[in-house]
Amino acid sequence: MRFNFTTAGESHGKALVAIIEGLPAGMPVDINKINHELWRRQQGYGRGGRMKIESDTIEILSGVRHGKTLGSPIALIIENRDFVHWQDIMASEPVDVNPKRDRVVKRPRPGHADLAGGQKYGARDLRNILERASARETAARVACGAFAKQFLEIFGTEIRSHVIKLGKVPKKPLDRSWEDIGKIPEDSKLNCADPEIENQMIALIDSAKEDGDTLGGVFEVVAKNVVVGLGSHVSWNEKLDGRIAQAFMSIQATKAVELGTGVENAGKFGSGVHDEIVFEEEKFRRTTNRAGGLEGGITNGEELRVRGYLKPISTLRKPLRSVDIDTKQEDPAAFERSDITAVPAAGVIGESMLAIVLANAMREKFGGDSIAEVRSNFNNYITSLASY
Repeated sequence: MRFNFTTAGESHGKALVAIIEGLPAGMPVDINKINHELWRRQQGYGRGGRMKIESDTIEILSGVRHGKTLGSPIALIIENRDFVHWQDIMASEPVDVNPKRDRVVKRPRPGHADLAGGQKYGARDLRNILERASARETAARVACGAFAKQFLEIFGTEIRSHVIKLGKVPKKPLDRSWEDIGKIPEDSKLNCADPEIENQMIALIDSAKEDGDTLGGVFEVVAKNVVVGLGSHVSWNEKLDGRIAQAFMSIQATKAVELGTGVENAGKFGSGVHDEIVFEEEKFRRTTNRAGGLEGGITNGEELRVRGYLKPISTLRKPLRSVDIDTKQEDPAAFERSDITAVPAAGVIGESMLAIVLANAMREKFGGDSIAEVRSNFNNYITSLASY
């Protein structure tokens, strides 16, 4: 049994759609929690005008009845409220193209999928590429991740995120405990655990906006109470760290992933890296967590810590050099409404992607057609761990 999902929809299309498979029957579903996750994704200082237009909520079309899953595929939809202004531009039926009316895109943006996608699919209007490549798609992922989170919560697993660096602020990424992350107020402008550092980040965003530029940064996602033994060492594609890395790299603009203190560890001796093992209070534990909760591709019971490195957004108000794909003449890159930075939102998306990977690993390990059966299998496994 696996937890799978797929999404469909374009940035300015009628709606985003998602289908989830693999959740057991009888799992309670709180739609308010799902909508709250969508709200969290839209927050953050430095976001663009789109966030003022959209107020994302889901409509569940199938797979849930009277507040509980049926065990069948779950279909959901998120309306794009801005579609009212794009009905002709994004019409699905054939139309006579008017380049001005239809906002035809001929000048690819450096760093975006525009040109590479246009070459791959033979698109003469790069809107055919950018509409799907847009990070708007992640709203559907966050909805799917919210279902995964509710499944994991049944087994005690919680997930949080925070922004640990924005541009060059601070010089070294912040290192904060689970408890510190939990104390970040809901109305924090950048979901940063250090108010003074957050103010410096805000000033940097203001400066970038004035210059017509954008900013990247680093977000960290932490999962607590993850059971020992998810993933496996026996095959390359079963290693959970590899699956997590792939999931995070799939987030738009993410260009690097780090587990634990992996980057710092590369410059140390082994004696200063590997987490020593002790047996205390009738269980095995590590005295440190530089591995980030994974050893040999398997969860070890410590906190899972994953960092995503986000490049600056590729749509700049002060556009970079580009070339018109028809005339082949130099022409500044196209500008689509954009954020200055979206690192806090990427953290929320990262939470969803980690939840999806963990939910899938749990379904693989514990199976079960109903939530009661999954609970039974899980409890039996916990009992066996206690006697190891």
